[in-house]
Parts: sequence; structure tokens; C-alpha cells
Amino acid sequence: MSDHPIAPVAAYEPPYYAVVFTSVKTEEGGREGVAGGYGETSERMEELAEKIPGYLGMDYAGSPGGLSITVGYFRDADAVEEWRTNAEHRAAQQRGRAEWYERYTLHVAKVERSHGFERSHGFERGHG
Repeated sequence: MSDHPIAPVAAYEPPYYAVVFTSVKTEEGGREGVAGGYGETSERMEELAEKIPGYLGMDYAGSPGGLSITVGYFRDADAVEEWRTNAEHRAAQQRGRAEWYERYTLHVAKVERSHGFERSHGFERGHG
């Protein structure tokens, strides 16, 4: 996901869930190609998430020092649970702990209010 282009940040209609994954990669995990398969696995995880009923979207930010934040948005707790228990996702988690991550945190939050701003349209759109 580190080579994703900058995409607009969406404001979804609440309530929904945000799954926030903040990680610091190992030295090997932070170098392209050395960790073997990180980029491919990351792309595959996004493909899997997109197939879950209730998946709304994803935002990603990363720094050259290896810090990355990925936020997945899901309509309801059932969609979050389907993502959490997906067999391929669980295998990627195990590989991440073994090879790619120095440390990470995961937060699941119910979003009750959401709004956004987009300069190109010159107006604020929001919910709640």
C-alpha cells in the first residue's frame, strides 16, 4: 500500500466502523523487495477487503521511516468481524508479526459523526 497514489478522503454516512492499523516496519520490512512479498500481500489484503459486504473504503499514509497508518471503513460490526476472521487475512497477520512489523497497534472504533471538505468543489459536505 505504500505506493498508492493520494486519493480523496471520503466522509461516509454514520454510523460506521473504522479499523485503524498503525505499524512500524522492521528494517527489512521497510526496504522494498527485501521483506519478500509485503507489497503483493498488501495489495491482496485490499482486494479481499473490497469483497466484504459492508466495506466502505480505505485510507493509507506512510513515512519513509517505516511508520504507516491504514484505516479501513466498514458499515457494521459484522463486516469488521468478517475481515478479522478471513483466513487469508489471518495468515498475512502471522507473516507480518514474523517478518514485516517491529510493532503495531489496532483500534476499532464506531464513528458517530463524520464530515469532509473538498477544495475543488469549494464546499463542505458532512453528516451529523
